[in-house]
Amino acid sequence: MAISMSSLTSSLSSLSFSSHISQRPSSLSFVRSNSLSISHLTKTSSLAVVASAAAVASPLELETADLKKYVKSRLPGGFAAQTIIGTGRRKCAIARVVLQEGTGKVIINYRDAKEYLQGNPLWLQYVKVPLVTLGYESSYDVFVKAHGGGLSGQAQAISLGIARALLKVSEDHRGPLRKEGLLTRDSRVVERKKVGLKKARKAPQFSKR
Repeated sequence: MAISMSSLTSSLSSLSFSSHISQRPSSLSFVRSNSLSISHLTKTSSLAVVASAAAVASPLELETADLKKYVKSRLPGGFAAQTIIGTGRRKCAIARVVLQEGTGKVIINYRDAKEYLQGNPLWLQYVKVPLVTLGYESSYDVFVKAHGGGLSGQAQAISLGIARALLKVSEDHRGPLRKEGLLTRDSRVVERKKVGLKKARKAPQFSKR
């Protein structure tokens, strides 16, 4: 009987100890949930700050948007609806050019020509040569849509497009433009690579052994 009583007391003490232990995890889980919720809130707030910072437009994007509005106001109906228009090609580049009376602005793909052509004096000269030849460098605004090829090819395509557009202003411009070679389509393109060669004609170095 004494043994049974001692076993009962030991079992009761163990039950009370286990219940005491079982109360602690609930408090721990409550603290963890709070910490997780706080960290989640801080993460979401930081993500919101990053998203709001990314939503702010850069100065270049704002300038491009302003130029788009300016070009659309100057060219109602788009490029295809204009009368003084010329298309130039060079290598893989194609440029559609529209001339309008103005002060000599040149806008390429809704960007200033100097910025678009990276300030390269040779490429800027290509664009201005037809207008300078006829003395119209400050009489017409030039609006261009160019795609394909590189900047060098696009600049030469724009030059041909401007020259062709100037023919629609007056047929008397043909003589001076032809004399400067500005109406000739330059048909030269890169020669294709051949099998067994490094480039179009460059061969690998010969080795006897």
